Amino acid sequence: MHGAADILLSLFVVFVAARIGDELAQRMHLPGVVGEIVAGALLGPSLLSWVHPGVVLDALAEVGVVFLLFAVGLETRLADLKRIGVTALMVGTLGVIVPFGGASLWAHLEGFAWNKSMFIAAAFVATSAGITARVLQEMHALQRREAHVILGAAVIDDILAMLLLGIVVSMQESGVADPAHLLVVVVEAVGFVLAVGWFGTRVARKRSSWLQRPRMTMSELSIVLALCLGLAWLSTRFGLAAIIGAFLAGLIASETDQREQLEHQMKPLLTLLTPFFFVMTGVKLDVNVFMHADALLMLALATLIAVLTKLVGAYLGALKLGHRSALAVGMGMVPRGEVGVVVASLGLAAGVFTPEVYAVIVAMSLLTSILTPPLLGWLLRRAQRDDIDQRAA
Repeated sequence: MHGAADILLSLFVVFVAARIGDELAQRMHLPGVVGEIVAGALLGPSLLSWVHPGVVLDALAEVGVVFLLFAVGLETRLADLKRIGVTALMVGTLGVIVPFGGASLWAHLEGFAWNKSMFIAAAFVATSAGITARVLQEMHALQRREAHVILGAAVIDDILAMLLLGIVVSMQESGVADPAHLLVVVVEAVGFVLAVGWFGTRVARKRSSWLQRPRMTMSELSIVLALCLGLAWLSTRFGLAAIIGAFLAGLIASETDQREQLEHQMKPLLTLLTPFFFVMTGVKLDVNVFMHADALLMLALATLIAVLTKLVGAYLGALKLGHRSALAVGMGMVPRGEVGVVVASLGLAAGVFTPEVYAVIVAMSLLTSILTPPLLGWLLRRAQRDDIDQRAA
């Protein structure tokens, strides 16, 4: 009985701390995820020592991130890719290639083997489009061409990032990065993603009425959650991360007629479970790492590389829009947010990241999320002024 009471107290402390952190961060015009991770760092062993990693909290965190990536997939429709144009395609593709290449080289120069360097680089790849979308919404700029390109490119960015993450996770089993093994890993990962994604989305488009046939309460949500958990497990059997399967399940569910209903029904689950993932990410963060100059230098370099490589890649992809608009698009793709944090957690759990590297990746993800809103706002205002001047001329 005493054990159950301790577990309930831990759940209470973590959940309330997450909500308070989210609230305070948003009042300071920062992403809520920043407040949740900071709350975890305060509660964790390196500071107050009120909360420690354990089986129950870690399990809830794992389920939380699986549902989070399911929700990301649910908001991503393959059909949208046909409407975003060549510019968004170039932004999304170069915005993955340039950061991955630059971060891999940096990590290798820091002394990591190539397979581990690529795992670290995976944290530099995907964009957290939610942060950028919020800035665009607040500036009433969602109808601008830059917004359309950013949000469209984020769809491609997510898909490529998930595929790339699946490849680097699989590579960790052999501990080598020779061309023959890399080819096998790529074929397996691409084959799994394409087979599940292609077959699943086709079935979902043609047979979504099946979700309503059972008489149980909320049958649609029950079936897609079963699909989410099943594909999450199946992806681990292929040597991929569980979140890859969850993302694919969301991608499949996004093609059903019940997509909006499912998004609405997922909100309470996400509100309950995803805070555990972000708080536990902060709990595992050893803030004492940053008491050393070497760690601070590594963080500064990692953040600089994260900003510049994404900015350059996306800028080159959007250059046909003009210099200022391309800069705004590039800055809009910079925030890593929860995506970088997810990769950092996977790396720590797999024993690939040291506590120092884990702390640096999490801090880098937070810093890019904090830096982007003011800089993107400034660039968009300049682009808007240019448009007004051109119309006046």
